[in-house]
Amino acid sequence: MPSRRRFKPEQLAFTWDAPGLVAGVDEAGRGPLAGPVVAAAVILDELKPIRGLADSKVITPLRRARLFDEILGRALCHSIALASVEEIDEMNILQATMLAMRRAVSGLRLPPHRVLVDGNRIPALPMPAQAIVRGDATVASISAASILAKVYRDRLCDELDQAHPGYGFASHKGYPTQEHLRALDEHGACAAHRRTFAPVRNVLKRP
Repeated sequence: MPSRRRFKPEQLAFTWDAPGLVAGVDEAGRGPLAGPVVAAAVILDELKPIRGLADSKVITPLRRARLFDEILGRALCHSIALASVEEIDEMNILQATMLAMRRAVSGLRLPPHRVLVDGNRIPALPMPAQAIVRGDATVASISAASILAKVYRDRLCDELDQAHPGYGFASHKGYPTQEHLRALDEHGACAAHRRTFAPVRNVLKRP
C-alpha cells in the first residue's frame, strides 16, 4: 500500500503563486542552554530528488548524517548561518533565531523568489515569505533545511564538548537535561552558556 504521507507541492504553497525559486528555511537550537542557534536555507533541485527527507527530529543520527551529505551534493543551493551566544543574550532567542534565518537566506548563492519557513513566525526578508506550521514534516525543502541545521549544530556541540569538557555537550547538545543541569551546578557556567536563560542565570547569581 502506498504511503499516505505526502509533501506539500512547494510551488502551490502560495495562493498568489508565481514562477521562481523557492527556499525552505528551518532552525535548530532554540531550546538549549548553550551554544548558538543555527538556521539553514535550501533550494532543492527538482531534477535531483532526495528520498527520505523528513523532520530531522524523527530521523536517526546516522540517517541525518547521510542526508546531510546528500543535500549538500544534490540541492540547487544551500546556506547555513548562526546567531552567537552573545547575540542570543543581547536580543533574546526569538530575535536571534530570526537573525540567523535572515543570514541563511541572504547567504544563498541563488536568491529565491519565495521563502517557506517552518513554524508560525517569519523573519523580515526582501522577498515574499510564508510560515508553515509543521513545515519540516510536510515541505521537502524545509525538511532539508531542518536536517542541515540539526546536523551542523550537533557537530558544533561536539566541538564544544572538546573545548569545555565535563559538561557533556556531545551527548545532550546543550539542552537542559538532568546531566547538563548537574554539570552546570557543579562547574558553573562556561563561555558557551546563554547567560539570559534561567538555569544559567540562577547559577551566575549564586554567591
